[in-house]
Amino acid sequence: MSNLLIPENYHAALDLKQTELAIKQIKDFFLRSFSTELRLRRVTAPLFVLRGLGLNDDLNGTERPVSFPIKDMNESMAEVVHSLAKWKRVTLAEYNVEPGYGIITDMNAIRADEELDNLHSLYVDQWDWERTMTAGQRNVEFLKQMVRRIYGTILRTEFYICETYPQLRPFLPEEIYFIHSEELAQMYPNKSAKEREDLICQKYGAVFIIGIGNKLSNGEPHDNRAPDYDDWSTPNSDGHIGLNGDLLIWYPILNRSIELSSMGIRVDAKALMHQLDIQGKEERKNLYFHKRLLDGTLPLSIGGGIGQSRLCMILLHKAHVGETQSSIWPDEMRTKCREAGMPLI
Repeated sequence: MSNLLIPENYHAALDLKQTELAIKQIKDFFLRSFSTELRLRRVTAPLFVLRGLGLNDDLNGTERPVSFPIKDMNESMAEVVHSLAKWKRVTLAEYNVEPGYGIITDMNAIRADEELDNLHSLYVDQWDWERTMTAGQRNVEFLKQMVRRIYGTILRTEFYICETYPQLRPFLPEEIYFIHSEELAQMYPNKSAKEREDLICQKYGAVFIIGIGNKLSNGEPHDNRAPDYDDWSTPNSDGHIGLNGDLLIWYPILNRSIELSSMGIRVDAKALMHQLDIQGKEERKNLYFHKRLLDGTLPLSIGGGIGQSRLCMILLHKAHVGETQSSIWPDEMRTKCREAGMPLI
């Protein structure tokens, strides 16, 4: 509850009925536009995977997956997915998706260890996407190209929903600004990573921070990343390290930065072994996913996730993600939000 933000004089631009309709409109429009922009084919995704295959993501490495035994499979354990980063790469191989094309799916997850606030929920819904690429595209210029196309889709969706509901006014900048996490740390050496994000986003409006996971010159990573999906250890042509990053925007209603997407070029065999070594997790090379990557049966790829409810939240000018998704919230939070004019679904 200590992290709950209550904006002064908040008033929802859309009532509950309009909000439900607008959520559907945003999701339909964005999915069509994004799929066309990146040439992504929709696929069906699992809610859970078997434990021990290396298919589930461990995110920052500390979150516990929700798990359960399967009676009809000799009590084998299943885990609710945290995300589908590695599952999508296997699917690219199984569907033999050629370079320049990819897949997109609705990812639904339960993250029981989340600290609940305006942006974080037990329930996570994302558009998870993955695109096959060539070895010649494993560079920071290609990463930036893809980020600009994603951000352009967000801008088109903002225009569409503001035209549909004139009480909403567009606020996102036309261009997205790129900066490496090391440059950002040098710019604000006495600030925390979150404070640095707020300062750079307030300045530029929309920012992509490159290089998330590798240690910076101050001895700390900008944020933690698992070693086996994003490539955060390969040198790039800008003279820095890392081929992944986070897309953030400045959100004036909450007066803070908000992450809309985490994405990146995925590890190849060399980067995988290097990153497993850095984090002391070499034993993972014996898991199903890691074996397939190391034996060359998985394609090179780029991918990420875009929060559905969070995107709806900012495009509909809401103050809490619970205004655009149904989840479980503490009674005290529900009461405070309702009193502040931000009823949680």
